[in-house]
Amino acid sequence: MPAPCTSHGHLLRAAPPGCGRRRTGRAGTGRTGRGQPPPTAPPRGGSAPCTRGGRDRRRGALSLPPVAPGDGPRCPRPSPRDFLLAGSDVTQGPPSSRNDVSGGTPLAAAGGGIPSSRRVTRARCRVCAPPPLPVPWRRRGRQGARRGGRVTPVGGMAAGPGGAAAAAAAAAAGARGLGAACLRLLRRAAAALMAFAAPLLFRLGYSLYARTRLGYLFYQRQVKKARERYPHGHSVPQPYCFPGMKILPIPVLSNNYSYLVIDTGSSQAAVIDPSDPLAVQAAIEEEGVMLEAIFCTHKHWDHSGGNEVLCQKHSSCRVYGSALDAIPRLTNPLADREKVTVGCLTFEALATPGHTVGHMVYVLDGGPFGSPPCLFSGDLLFLAGCGRPFEGSPETMLASLDVAVSLGEDTLLWPGHEYALECLTFASLLELDNSALEQKLQWAVQQRQEKRSTCPSTLGEEQTYNPFLRTHRPELQEALGLWQAGGEDPDAFRARVLKEVRRRKDLYQAT
Repeated sequence: MPAPCTSHGHLLRAAPPGCGRRRTGRAGTGRTGRGQPPPTAPPRGGSAPCTRGGRDRRRGALSLPPVAPGDGPRCPRPSPRDFLLAGSDVTQGPPSSRNDVSGGTPLAAAGGGIPSSRRVTRARCRVCAPPPLPVPWRRRGRQGARRGGRVTPVGGMAAGPGGAAAAAAAAAAGARGLGAACLRLLRRAAAALMAFAAPLLFRLGYSLYARTRLGYLFYQRQVKKARERYPHGHSVPQPYCFPGMKILPIPVLSNNYSYLVIDTGSSQAAVIDPSDPLAVQAAIEEEGVMLEAIFCTHKHWDHSGGNEVLCQKHSSCRVYGSALDAIPRLTNPLADREKVTVGCLTFEALATPGHTVGHMVYVLDGGPFGSPPCLFSGDLLFLAGCGRPFEGSPETMLASLDVAVSLGEDTLLWPGHEYALECLTFASLLELDNSALEQKLQWAVQQRQEKRSTCPSTLGEEQTYNPFLRTHRPELQEALGLWQAGGEDPDAFRARVLKEVRRRKDLYQAT
C-alpha cells in the first residue's frame, strides 16, 4: 500500500529512478532540510527517497520529509489533480473520511489527520513536479527580498544587486535630466528678470551716485585705488605746445583725463575737469603757473571731485559750469555760448545736454596762437565714441553731437576718457569694410601698447569712423538693419539709429 505523506497530506507514489536525491545539507554535517537525519538504509528499487522535509535554503523550494524504507512504493509524477488536492485544506477525521482522488485509497492510513489550521500549498517534490504557477511580481519581489534572490519586476529589469544599480543609475539619469530642465528654466527666468530689472537697478545706482554722498565716497575709493595701481598715471603725458599756449593732458583715475591749459606769456592757467586734485596740483607746481579758473563739463565726481581741494589751495581760482548741474564749489554759472577769458586764453561754453542735464563743453579759440580750435568735450564725445545719455533722450544727445560737429573738421578733440581702443574695436564690428577705421584701430593698438595717450583727434577724422557721428551714413544704417520709413523725419530716423548704436555699445561693454 502506498505510504501517505504525513506532514503535507498528499499521496506519495513511486518515483521514477533517480528522481529523489539525497541532500546532505552543509558540508560534513550530514543534515538534511530542516535538521532531518539522513536515512539509515537505501530505499527499495535503488532510488533515494525524497528527503526534502523543509525549504531548500539555497534554492528556496519546499521539500518533503523523509519516508522510512518499506512504507510503500514511490509515486509517479503527480497529476494536476494531485496538485489541486495538495493545495486544499485537510481536516482532521477518521482514516477513511476522505478517499484518494486517483484510486479510492484512504488518504491517511497512518498517523491520523492533519490539523485544520495548517494549509498546505504547492507541497510536492521539486524535481519531479512541474514548475510552480506564476505569481504576481509584487509577491515575488517580497519573497525574493526574504531569500536574497533576484526579483524581476514588470519591464524585465532585474532588481538584484546589478539590477538595483541599473535602476539607481536610471533614476539618477532621470533626476539629472529633470534638474537640468529646471536649471534651464531658472536661468531663463533670471535672464528675463534681469532684463526687466537691470534698467531700474541702473537708474537707482546712478541716482545714488549723482545725488547723494554715496557717490562722493565711491569717488574717493576710485581715487585711492587708481593712485595705488597707477602711481604715475594710466598713460604717458604728451604736451602740445603752440606759440604762447600749452595744453598738458593729465592722466587721472583709471581712464580719465584732466587738462591744464597754460598761457605761457602770463603763466596763468585753467584746468578742465580736475578729477584728482593731487595729480593736478603736482602738474601746476611742475609747470610753475598760477591757477585762475576751473572749467567743469558736468557734475559727476570723476570730473569735479578736485574742485574743493584746489579752491582751498588757490584762493583766486573761480569754478565755471552750468547752473543746471550741482557742480561742487560752483562760483560762476555759465549760459550757452558764453565766453570766459583767462590771460590770453578765450573759452566758449556750449550747452550739450544728454549725458547730464547741464553738461557743457568748452572750445578754446586757437586763432591768437596759430592753432586750430580745441574742443574739451568731457563725456559728450570720445575718440570713436560718446557718453551715455543718462539724463537725456536720443534726440537730445543727437542735437548735442551736431553742435560739436558744427565746429569744423580741423577742431582738435580732447575727450574726458581714454576709451579709444574699446570704442574703435566696437566700431569695427559694425562697419567691417571701413578702411579709415581699420587704420585708426591699428594705430590705437600701438599707442596703448606703449601706454601713450590717443588724444587729440580731429572732428574730421571722427566723422570717418565714429559710429555716433555717422548716423546719416547709409552703410551704418544698413549694418544695423534700419531703414527710414516713408514720411519719417530725417532727424527722427537718425535719433533711432543713434539709439540702436548706443544699445549695442552698452551690451558690448557688458560682455
